[in-house]
Amino acid sequence: MRDYTKIEAWKLADELTVAVYQQTRSFPREEIYGLTSQLRRASYSVPANIVEGSSRESKRDYLHFLYIARGSLSETQYFIHLSGRLGYLSSPDVQRLMAQTRETFASLHGLVKAVDRETGRFSKLISTVTSLIVLGLGSHRLLSVAHGL
Repeated sequence: MRDYTKIEAWKLADELTVAVYQQTRSFPREEIYGLTSQLRRASYSVPANIVEGSSRESKRDYLHFLYIARGSLSETQYFIHLSGRLGYLSSPDVQRLMAQTRETFASLHGLVKAVDRETGRFSKLISTVTSLIVLGLGSHRLLSVAHGL
């Protein structure tokens, strides 16, 4: 299990979530179950999925949750954009939040690449070991048949 609090992408996503909560406090009351809720959910899904993935045993599972986090980050980015278009966020607030999403994307992308590389190496190692075992068993059987055992 990995300590998620040491993961830079998680730290950035957590900061983004807090910023989103602060900014959405001023959204219109009629948006409480609409855009406010959607933006908040998308933003907290990013660090939450990093946390869940980091607790998984396999690198493949970890990677799966990182992909989900990336999708939630894309949603967050769109909802920030929409909030600006609707006038719920000022242009400077949109720019600031978008800069935070870009920074989070960059860090998350690096994390995905690193875990993907590790997963690829691990998968190659497993397939190599499996092949060697199968070849070893096959060789053993051939020797047994050749010696009439």
